[in-house]
Amino acid sequence: MKPLRIALTKGRLEKDTLGLLEAAGFDCSAVREKGRKLILPILGTNMEVVLAKAADVITYVENGVCDLGVVGKDTIMENGRSFYEILDLGFGKCRFALAGKAGTDFFSGYDAKTIATKYPNVTRHFFEGKGMDIRIIKIEGSVELAPLLGLSDAIVDIVETGSTLKENGLVIIEDNVAPISARLIANTASLKLRKAEIESLAEKMETERKKMA
Repeated sequence: MKPLRIALTKGRLEKDTLGLLEAAGFDCSAVREKGRKLILPILGTNMEVVLAKAADVITYVENGVCDLGVVGKDTIMENGRSFYEILDLGFGKCRFALAGKAGTDFFSGYDAKTIATKYPNVTRHFFEGKGMDIRIIKIEGSVELAPLLGLSDAIVDIVETGSTLKENGLVIIEDNVAPISARLIANTASLKLRKAEIESLAEKMETERKKMA
């Protein structure tokens, strides 16, 4: 049988996931010593890791070339469609926040507000819930620039400490847009065809997650 493939988001989520797998007794040394390789075995198992960018993890899982993936809830909310979200892994925690220039009242006036963000779908959903009419401008780089340059009234972005906002003269208006953490996702067909393998792995990861909580 072909290996059970797990797509991991490169970087911090990759390291945290490997730590969880190692705590569950898996040998991830080949992944940690990967060099430039992007597909690596979990030694002693019929599993392998695929390293990819966050949005690509979802693409690989949705299209069935990977059975499982670990990706942030932010990427799921912005890009997710047809897969199962089976486990909150509890790490990679941060939050979406609405932020604007200090000393301004975002909710005053009747004109539609302009929001700059890397996450238009998350932003649209949040303001639809408030019944507010907004205009969204998608930004790829430092979204904090948009209100400083007068391009937008506010931004919606991921916040961990808020220090970047503060350094740029921005303040959090609301920080309950959405909480974020890493999630284990599964391809819909794989979850049926390889149910026992996936459930066994998820149970081991959940057990270790609870110990680390």
